[in-house]
Order: sequence, then structure tokens, then C-alpha cells
Amino acid sequence: MTPPAGAPPATLTRDLTDIAATQALGATISGLLRAGDVVALYGELGAGKTTLARALIAALGHTGEVPSPTFTLVQSYDLSPVAVWHFDLYRIDAPDEIIELGIEEALADAISLIEWPERMASQLPPDRLDILLSYTDSEVGRRAALTGHGNWGSRLAEASNVL
Repeated sequence: MTPPAGAPPATLTRDLTDIAATQALGATISGLLRAGDVVALYGELGAGKTTLARALIAALGHTGEVPSPTFTLVQSYDLSPVAVWHFDLYRIDAPDEIIELGIEEALADAISLIEWPERMASQLPPDRLDILLSYTDSEVGRRAALTGHGNWGSRLAEASNVL
């Protein structure tokens, strides 16, 4: 992950003791989001990316099921006041394939949650919130490293007391 030129990124680290803590982080982050925001979710298989995305989507008002987009590659949720697009790029072979998923529309008008964002290469927007979920020594615990790039740097610093 290379930060964009300009202001240095802001970083926070939070220990997540269990699934409920991961879900609570997703719910808290949802309150910070607005149209055009990108949340890039990094981590190994099973690290909690989809769990965090599901909690975030539910906190934004979706009341139904939130399936993993592993096979469909993208799920969109027409929420008010802003739509949410959940991308899973695990099966993408080349960054050019992402255009076919409607990502340009999502980046312009919606909140975009992107699992496996490293598959986008240079197409990843410079203004974004990166969340790296990693395993801890605990069987159920995770660590979340949040890094705000571009305009997210100051937003993350301002929100550090609620995260």
C-alpha cells in the first residue's frame, strides 16, 4: 500500500477481541461515511473483512441479508441517503476487469466497500480509508489498522476518540 502524495496518512490501531467487536467497529465507521467514500478492506482469508462490511451495511440501514460478493463480485444496496456498493475482488485477474463491475459509478456517487483492493493496483482512489484486519494470538481476536489517505487523514484523526 503506497500512500498518495501530499499529507501523510493518519493511522489508528484497534484490537478486536471477538466478532462483536469487529461488528461494533463497522457500525462506528458507518457514522463517518458519505457519498463518494471508499473503504478498502485488506486481510487474509477469514480475517473478518466481510464481517466488518456486513456490520457497516447493516448500520447504514440495510435490514436484509448481506451475502458475501465472492462469486457475484459486487452487491449494491440502495440505501438512503446514499447507496452502498460492496465489492469482493478476490477473483479478479486484472485491474481492467473492475471497470465492468460499475466501479466508476460507485466511486462517484456511493459508498464503496472493497475487499481485496490490492487487485485494483493504481486504480485505487487516493482518498480512502484502508482497514487492514489481521489475526492476533487469540483464536477469535483480530487487530484492525485503520489508515486514512488523502482527505481521510484528517477525518480519521478527528474521529479517533470514537473509534
